[in-house]
Amino acid sequence: MEELKAIMEKFEFRNIKQEETEQAIVIEQVCFPPNEACSEQNMKDRISMVPELFLVAVDKKTGQIAGFLNGLATDEPAFRDAFFTDASLHHSDGKNIMLLGLDVLPEYRKQGLGRSLVFQYLQREREKGRHKVLLTCLDEKVKMYEKFGFVDQGIANSAWGGEEWHEMSCTLVSG
Repeated sequence: MEELKAIMEKFEFRNIKQEETEQAIVIEQVCFPPNEACSEQNMKDRISMVPELFLVAVDKKTGQIAGFLNGLATDEPAFRDAFFTDASLHHSDGKNIMLLGLDVLPEYRKQGLGRSLVFQYLQREREKGRHKVLLTCLDEKVKMYEKFGFVDQGIANSAWGGEEWHEMSCTLVSG
């Protein structure tokens, strides 16, 4: 509880603003290796088309983004690589969210910021009536996402970045 209070005092959580696009591009390049990172153009498209599905954590002292989570809404039941590259697959009333990236700058890691971003994102989408949130992650991140309430669905049908991914899901509402 103290950790959450400290995070809420240190960061502002909100949707991304268009003028923060360049910050998001740089953060993505810092947080992911080149074969896994979202391209500059794809990030611009996501922010332009779906800013409401970005949750940023802004450091109140610096005014800079410390981390963010982003996704697309869809009625599709499983993750596919096209979600990473085609923001037009977003359907605002979709019942599922495909998470496309959790980015936390290295200097903000191991402080609970990633957990706070995930929990707030899940709560926000639950309140919108979404049913499920899906993501893909590498083997070493499975346990972290399980702590956040996600269930490992096994190896994903994804070849993004030439890696083997796990598909994970978190049910928000039944139905």
